[in-house]
Amino acid sequence: MTTNAKFRFDLFESNIAAVLQDCSYINLPFELPGVNDEVNDLLTNCGKLFFQDTTATSDLLQCETDSKIILDIAWEKMNTGHWKDVDTNWRYVYTLASLFKVLCLLARSDSNKIDIIKACDMGLLMGAPLMKNILSRIASKVSSMTIMEKNQDFISKAKKWKMSPISEDISLKNEVKVEKKLSQEDFIKNYMEKSCPVVLIDGIKNWPALSSKPWSIEYILEKARYRTVPIEIGSKYTDDNWTQKLMTIEDFVEKYITNKSQQKEVGYLAQHNLFDQIPEFFEDIELPSYITKKDDVDISVYFGPDGTISPLHFDPKYNLLAQVMGEKYIRLYSEDQTEFLYPRHNTWLSNTSQVDIDNPDSESFPLFSQATYQECVLKAGQLLFIPPKYWHYVRSLSNNQAIQMCCEKGSLLTRESDFIVIAFKKDHWLAKTKGEVGKKEDIIIA
Repeated sequence: MTTNAKFRFDLFESNIAAVLQDCSYINLPFELPGVNDEVNDLLTNCGKLFFQDTTATSDLLQCETDSKIILDIAWEKMNTGHWKDVDTNWRYVYTLASLFKVLCLLARSDSNKIDIIKACDMGLLMGAPLMKNILSRIASKVSSMTIMEKNQDFISKAKKWKMSPISEDISLKNEVKVEKKLSQEDFIKNYMEKSCPVVLIDGIKNWPALSSKPWSIEYILEKARYRTVPIEIGSKYTDDNWTQKLMTIEDFVEKYITNKSQQKEVGYLAQHNLFDQIPEFFEDIELPSYITKKDDVDISVYFGPDGTISPLHFDPKYNLLAQVMGEKYIRLYSEDQTEFLYPRHNTWLSNTSQVDIDNPDSESFPLFSQATYQECVLKAGQLLFIPPKYWHYVRSLSNNQAIQMCCEKGSLLTRESDFIVIAFKKDHWLAKTKGEVGKKEDIIIA
């Protein structure tokens, strides 16, 4: 049975109501499989509140209380055992409860906007996307409203955030090959098919993040300082005391970049898909033309101070690492050097070496000195191609921002003899095999 009542858009300010249009498609009652009746009933009661004719302040307070109960139950379910084994329906429960909590806060005139943004982000980080990612759109709207209201306070703080990404001087011995204006055919033939890394010094030069919307610490704060993100605590993930903590981007910058010298540990925003959480940032980048399938690309953002380290490891996919601000030192070992690199034996870190690159233990790992490698300092505006299973160690040399794009071979271009590029769309090259070309709309431009 579903409700035929209309969603109460009149409970919200007009600029917020415009974002909530997809809430009209909420179906009641909730009967999520694998979820107990108590939770389904609580979700249904919360949903009914926004479809009934009259809504009192006491109703909103009760809905907020019920949503918090649901969030606690879902949190316990999602944090029991391994994350990969969590029933997806409990993630939907968490998203729905977050949405109802947010709606309650939005409908009340005395709510703190920063609390609303945090509730949205928790739903985005822990839940599953619903209603065209409605929590992301609400968070973006409320965040922009809050930033406008508090802009003067930001201007007064921004002075201490202006930090030059000065890098330490590194002497390189075996440099990764560098290319400029590399054609697609040469990229495929000389690097992708031969599994060879390469630095493309003009690989992302047309990104707005490097031109019309230059990324910097100030820019990220100006756009998203109240957004909650996962921060890695510890210089590298192999440390025994490594952990993660949720905090706002503003608090992260204040604690781990501005006042880094006062902290015992290092903080790093790493391996996080910021673009899913804050889609407006995606307007600042463009996927390289070597990638043909946008939806199959895993995109992660790295943002932090100097001294952060990704220990020697490999990824199973093709990796395009774009340096947007600052510099990184990167050392690479081909797959045939694996016998000298001592991979860890535990399953979830089997792609990571036991060797500490900065302080190698020659007694424990005597063969490591025989391993040959290439290295580079990746600078702002450059793109590094890392083939699958190519070992790499990364150390930040300055305050930095980078974007990692990982994909399977099927998402990259193949030999030009096998395809023809038809057109360049907004975010990817549209390519077809020769056998697929022939329709009137197939206008060859490359």
